[in-house]
Amino acid sequence: MTALLEYLHQTEPATPVDVLVRRGNEGLLAGHPHVREALIWDKKHRKYAALWDLLRQIRARKYGRVVTLQRFASTGFLTAFSKARERVGFAKNPLSRFFTRRAPHAIGDGTHEVTRNLRLLTDAVPTPLVPPRLYPSAADEATAAGYAAAGPYICLAPTSVWFTKQYPEAKWLELLAALPQHLRVYLLGGPPDVAACERLAAASGRANVTSIAGKIGLLASAALMRGAVMNYVNDSAPMHLCSAVGAPVTAVFCSTVPAFGFGPLSPVSFVVETEEALACRPCGLHGHGACPLGHFRCAYGIEVVQLLASVSSEL
Repeated sequence: MTALLEYLHQTEPATPVDVLVRRGNEGLLAGHPHVREALIWDKKHRKYAALWDLLRQIRARKYGRVVTLQRFASTGFLTAFSKARERVGFAKNPLSRFFTRRAPHAIGDGTHEVTRNLRLLTDAVPTPLVPPRLYPSAADEATAAGYAAAGPYICLAPTSVWFTKQYPEAKWLELLAALPQHLRVYLLGGPPDVAACERLAAASGRANVTSIAGKIGLLASAALMRGAVMNYVNDSAPMHLCSAVGAPVTAVFCSTVPAFGFGPLSPVSFVVETEEALACRPCGLHGHGACPLGHFRCAYGIEVVQLLASVSSEL
């Protein structure tokens, strides 16, 4: 989404842009120079009532263009009935027949999500791709600087919402044991990841492994990752944070594959996958709560030496 903000700023710098986000994600756009206002959808507590409230807000603002990046009926509803002159979205959206511009959305052919999203606005997607970008505040930078001052470091974001997109804890422990001992390691995550990160730090046996999960915000985490020797992440949100600040990243893909179009876009980026050809992989677009076949070879087949190769190149 932030790549679209960059593209619009380049092509229509005088056009004000408001963004709709789900409650809890608005912090990512705090202080963003290309966002006039963030509209917030409280999806968890007032899902449908809040949707009607948003539609009234959108109509009252009399937008000239409303664009939805999602293929869900909820945001399709807001777009279709926004009364905007231009109503834009993907053809797969169930309400796309009410859009004035519809773009295809094909997953699995290697097209990056940034390209797919830019096609909503232009038939001539620029190359190289307009990268996503986030803007940590001075306070975020100061928070990151406090941790960075201790010396060279690695960031590791070990968790994921989906079990099958998460490199196993035992494998992360192997990596922590093998990483150069002079490098500090910061474990990153949100409040739901605190227990897992603290458990991993304790089990590592390394005095210089510190969990700061739940202690700093997303933009401060992004600022910290930007200064790391390397960032190890799953196919999950921290990978996209790295892309948005140009941080070096090694992304571990377990059950999912880069061909879906969600790979890293950082200048220094590595993708690590199992070298075993598995007929069951990928087993889904988003992952599962458990391996459908019970063996999870797409994760356990990834050797730690594959991850170490990327950090060796940066030392």
